[in-house]
Amino acid sequence: MGALRWPLKRARDVIWGGGVIAYPTEAVFGLGCDPLNARAVARILAIKQRAVAKGFILVAADISQLEPFMQLDAAMRAEVLKTWPGPVTWVVPASKGVPASLSGGRDTLAVRVTAHPVAQALCAAAGLALVSTSANLSGHSPLRSPPAVRRLLGDKVDYVVPGAVGALKNPTEIRDARTGRILRAA
Repeated sequence: MGALRWPLKRARDVIWGGGVIAYPTEAVFGLGCDPLNARAVARILAIKQRAVAKGFILVAADISQLEPFMQLDAAMRAEVLKTWPGPVTWVVPASKGVPASLSGGRDTLAVRVTAHPVAQALCAAAGLALVSTSANLSGHSPLRSPPAVRRLLGDKVDYVVPGAVGALKNPTEIRDARTGRILRAA
């Protein structure tokens, strides 16, 4: 890997150190961390005042970062890959051993290969998929800028990655990989 721009290096170091970051995504700022760091995932639940049963989305730079977390048959894989990278989140069968804090205790997991340049570069720099959930308190409007994140969340997050959110007005569409059904429209 070549030299990273400072904000990406700082974000990567925070993630690798078990911290929580806020970063721009397709429509809103997200909170993120290493999905296999139980302490960091618990911090995001506490920051958002979110029930563990809701689960999280994992966002990645490419499908290889999501492979350990999901089990796709050939037909599902082909359908999912038609929309990636891009602003479509898929609910897919979860691999055995995926923590309940990520899946909400279900046998599925929400995943996306992002096309947002900052989020994609961040996942590439960290070398892993990241938890991606809106940077806000559960049930409140999502935040769309670094200053808004700092005002609401202050020192509850370890680093706010600079950058602008994408052009989407609403969070990404969510589809069920087993049925193709749209679970949330964009």
